[in-house]
Amino acid sequence: MSEQAGSEQARKTAEALEYLTGFGNEHSSEAVPGALPLGRNSPQRAPLGLYAEQLSGSAFTEPRSHNRRSWLYRIRPSAAHPPFTRIDNGALRTAPFTEAPADPNRLRWNPLPDPAPGTDFLAGLWTLGGNGDATQRTGMAVHLYAANASMTDRVFSDSDGELLIVPERGGLLLRTELGLLAARPGDVAIIPRGVRFRVELLDADARGYVCENYGQPFVLPDLGPIGANGLAAARDFRAPVAAYEDVERPTEVINKFCGNLWSATYDHSPLDVVAWYGTHVPYVYDLRRFNVLGTISYDHPDPSIFTVLTSPSDTPGLAGVDFVVFAPRWLVGEDTFRPPYFHRNVMSEYMGLIEGAYDAKAEGFVPGGGSLHNMMSAHGPDHETFARASAAELKPQKIDDGLAFMFETRWPITATAQAAGADHLQRGYDDVWQGLQRHFRA
Repeated sequence: MSEQAGSEQARKTAEALEYLTGFGNEHSSEAVPGALPLGRNSPQRAPLGLYAEQLSGSAFTEPRSHNRRSWLYRIRPSAAHPPFTRIDNGALRTAPFTEAPADPNRLRWNPLPDPAPGTDFLAGLWTLGGNGDATQRTGMAVHLYAANASMTDRVFSDSDGELLIVPERGGLLLRTELGLLAARPGDVAIIPRGVRFRVELLDADARGYVCENYGQPFVLPDLGPIGANGLAAARDFRAPVAAYEDVERPTEVINKFCGNLWSATYDHSPLDVVAWYGTHVPYVYDLRRFNVLGTISYDHPDPSIFTVLTSPSDTPGLAGVDFVVFAPRWLVGEDTFRPPYFHRNVMSEYMGLIEGAYDAKAEGFVPGGGSLHNMMSAHGPDHETFARASAAELKPQKIDDGLAFMFETRWPITATAQAAGADHLQRGYDDVWQGLQRHFRA
């Protein structure tokens, strides 16, 4: 099948998808009636001749509120496979990041160059940097992807962490063990640690961002004084319904384990789960459904008010990584400089742009590109944005011409050697602040 025909088939499949709704739910689903056993997890003989298997995303003894596991009822057990062997990692890198020193300078990149023909999602992954240690399950990594081909007869799983995928150009059909998800620009998809999946393109090419979270799984942030409602609503997260492949042909299964890629060729597709239930579940979420809260009096709120998902650490309030979205919103603050303020932050920030423009940068920050402002590096609006906002008439203003996001993390992000030396690194990024003039008068 040609790539064009494959994309057309993937689009038809994506348009017909149904979902389960709710974040963190004890979901259950069966593709064939009667496939899901009732009253027990592992009966002596599972229904329909299936194998019962538990997939644990947390330790057995973690608190019930934190425990992530799903029971899968599959055609063949995952244990039935040949040995894995090491393969080349390509442009994929993993923490600890030691190729280059951590850099206090502000950095910004243009979008990834177009990939060679036949590049699928996995081959198109390119690591910008990160922190922590994947083997200790701490920290995160920032990856980008650029692809022009669907994954064919191969699937991928990440033992090192969960993947938060942010499409910027082109839609994705994600065939997971638990079912199918469609993610288009403006959506994000969360693939839990260890869940196998295949990526098919809905368009001729695709480009976007990936946050690999080595730490605690993403959860919805506590709302505190906000109350019971606001930000991302649990009911707007969509989980897949069970769908399985009963395919007996060679399938390459690639596992990312402790920073390296390992491959084994199965004689069948491992996406053969006929029924499942549990909490270790992939999701997709439409960022345009984010309920933005902000000031209705004065001052710009801290960007934490825009948090969609957070990965808690051992220190309350200090996240291993936060996922933050700057969605369409109204600005109404009186006597207020309305763009994001100048600041230095103990957290480190990687920002990307899905569409349009970002209200703190007049130029140079484009969809598919990204900026890195590490711990305590001074940043904020460029000189053109400052001049315009300082003189603007303060009438109600709708910000609806852009969709930006941020991966914010407690530790500095160390860039990979390929990112620090990339041709698409903007060498003159500091210049955007050089036009800021002295206005002080004693």
